[in-house]
Amino acid sequence: MSEQIYKIEITTKHNKVGILRDAFFKEGITGMTIINVSGQGNQKGKVEIYRGSQITANLMPRIRVEIIAKAEDVERIKDIALKTLASGQVGDGKIVILPVADVIRIRTGQNGYEAI
Repeated sequence: MSEQIYKIEITTKHNKVGILRDAFFKEGITGMTIINVSGQGNQKGKVEIYRGSQITANLMPRIRVEIIAKAEDVERIKDIALKTLASGQVGDGKIVILPVADVIRIRTGQNGYEAI
């Protein structure tokens, strides 16, 4: 595998995933996995009233978008996500960029750069 491959994980609010997906599609980025996740960030939960009782929701529902990308596409993907998701408010989310050791397309057996 001669070219570096990265996994980009974007975690954000549910109401932003459609906007993000549309922004990616507009730029020709179509391969992604979207997963429902729960987590706790700096806001450490949210106080709500449920049946007259005050409760703290510690794990907030979020969406994680995962994209496997060639090194040359990582900056563009990151910039699209930042432009689309940044509101300046707590809970906008996180972007994590990780190197990938290998990718294998099951159908053809191709690996590495060709499997993307």
